[in-house]
Formats: sequence, C-alpha cells, structure tokens
Amino acid sequence: MIPVLDIRQQLADCREEIDAAVARVLDNCAFCLGPEVEAFECEFGEYVGCEHVVGVNSGTSALHLALRLLDVGPGDEVIIPPMTFIATGWAANYVGAKPVFADIDPETFCLDPAQVEAAITPKTKAVIPVHLYGQAADIDGIRAVCAKHGIPVVEDAAQSHGAARGGRNVGTLGDAACFSFYPSKNLGACGEGGALTTNDAALADRARVLRNHGSRERYLHEEVGYNYRLEGIQAAILRVKLKRLEAWTRRRQAIAQTYLSELADLPLALPRVAEGATHVWHQFVVRTDRREDFTQHLQANGVGHAIHYPIPMHLQPCYAELGNQAGDFPVSEKLAAECLSLPMFAELTDEQVARVVRTVRGFFGA
Repeated sequence: MIPVLDIRQQLADCREEIDAAVARVLDNCAFCLGPEVEAFECEFGEYVGCEHVVGVNSGTSALHLALRLLDVGPGDEVIIPPMTFIATGWAANYVGAKPVFADIDPETFCLDPAQVEAAITPKTKAVIPVHLYGQAADIDGIRAVCAKHGIPVVEDAAQSHGAARGGRNVGTLGDAACFSFYPSKNLGACGEGGALTTNDAALADRARVLRNHGSRERYLHEEVGYNYRLEGIQAAILRVKLKRLEAWTRRRQAIAQTYLSELADLPLALPRVAEGATHVWHQFVVRTDRREDFTQHLQANGVGHAIHYPIPMHLQPCYAELGNQAGDFPVSEKLAAECLSLPMFAELTDEQVARVVRTVRGFFGA
C-alpha cells in the first residue's frame, strides 16, 4: 500500500539529528520555552520573513491568541470559510464571538473576497482566510475589502509553510498569522506545536505574555492568560526539520507537477495554482462526482487516499444553532462532496508516483 502520508520515513531520514536535538534538551532541562524555543522562533522568522514569531503549543492556540490580541469578544463576528479544519471556527468560539461563513473561490478553494464583502456586518471584527491545502489565499483582495471597513485579517497558515502570493510569503500578509506544526504538516513536530507570526511588536509582546499565563514576571499576572507554551523538545525537533523544509517542498512540487501533467487528459478535476502563487502542496486534492467508486478502486490497487474535508463547517452538528442549511455555500459543499487527496509527501519515490498515476488512469480506462 502506498500511504497518503508516511511520517515514519521522514523521521528515519533525520532521526540521528533529531535524537541529538532531543538529548540536548534533556541535558539542559529547558522543557517549556527556553533557548531552543527562542532559537526556533528566530529561525522560523527568517524563513517566513516576518519580524516576530511567538511559539505556542498548537495552531489552534495560535488562532485563539490572535483573536484575543485583536480584542475580539462576545457579540462580535469573525468571517471564515466553511471548507477548512474545525479549529478555524473554534478561534471565534473561544473568545465568545460568532463564526460567520463566506464561501470559497472555486479555483483556489480559498476564501473568496467577494463573498467576504457580502458577509460583513457592523459586528464583523476579524476575517480569517485559510491558505488551504498549501495554496495562498487572495490576501490582497481580502485586505482591500477589509480595509474599507477597518477590519483586521488573521491568516490561517496551518497548511502552508513556505507558500507565497505575489512574491510575499504567507505569515507576513495579514495583521497576524497562525501556523500549525502538527505531525502531519509540511513542517511537523513530534507532537503538538504552533506559532503566531506578526510584524507588529506590540501584538507579539502581548502574545508572549498571554501564552505564559498572562505573565512576564513570575507570579505577577497582567491579565487572564493561558498555558500555551511551546515545549523545548518540540522546538529542537522543528529546528532540525526546518533546515530540510525547502528541499521537502521542492520534492512536493515536483510530485505535484507529475500528477498535473500525467493526469491532465482525464475527466478528473485537478487543482490549479493561482496566478503569482507558490503552492507548497500540503495536499494534492482532485475532484470527481464518482468519488465512492474511485476510492474503492484506489484501495483495491494499494493506493492510499484521504478526504479533506467531508463535511463543511456550516453543516457540522456543533454549528447547527447558527441556522445554516445545505445549499447556503454551494462551492464549499461541492468540494466537500467531490474532493479526494492523493498520496503527497516528500519521500514518495518516482516509482510510487508512477504507480499512483497508473492506478488513477486505470480507473478512467486511460
């Protein structure tokens, strides 16, 4: 079976250096924050091209912090796309705000600026575009809409380490940005991890206080905070992997290019790269209205697959009280009904990629 993702292979390729990094933390006993976290924050900031990085314990925590930093709270609204992982919605809930959905662009699968504008009300206090599947959203278009209303933009960059649009990296395009280092991400820890990035020194300073129980001085708490600290061991591991991220991204891009060229003649909707965008291919998502038969064919022929995501957020039971119905966001619903992720990770061999292509073509009799 060719897996849709193989973390074991990635770890095997850098295990010796990871073991040494973990041993370094065990020797210095700086398990929560500390020198490894500080070093990773500096190195990731250089990679992204932003001035401030605040390491936290998950991408979900980073999203929550971002809305706290912007003083979003009860009675406010936060616009998000329906087609993403649920954590994007949690950020609004955690601060007592209401998630408000706006549909996605059918070409990029990212938040549609025109739909954002239609969803804005006097209660809108933030917009969270998601750089979905590794493709950068149209932040310029979204920011142009938001600027007219004085609304800040928080990037959800959990799936897009290294992606860019118009020559600018994600993580630098909004008022703040949030990254996840969940193990399955393009840059993944060996456990949970995340980061908030910003070019605003005041936001970064407050984020560091909030992540550490609202404290910059031990036992003195400036405001209600959280235990959102990034662990030293995870930071040390991320430092090892960060050095390899560019090479891993180039390999993902090469695999994606093979898929795009070898499957182009099939009755299968392939992903498109937005003009001026650098896609990092967290997932390679195809679409077909024959998904059930297609998945059975892949499974029978030893090719792994996944569905990201089968139920759009506005149709999740936890959001039933918002009153959204099927048909409200047709682009997201169509993607959820037809999408399927093919194997995508840097360690895929050329032989495995060729087998995926043959298997896909075989389903369509090509």
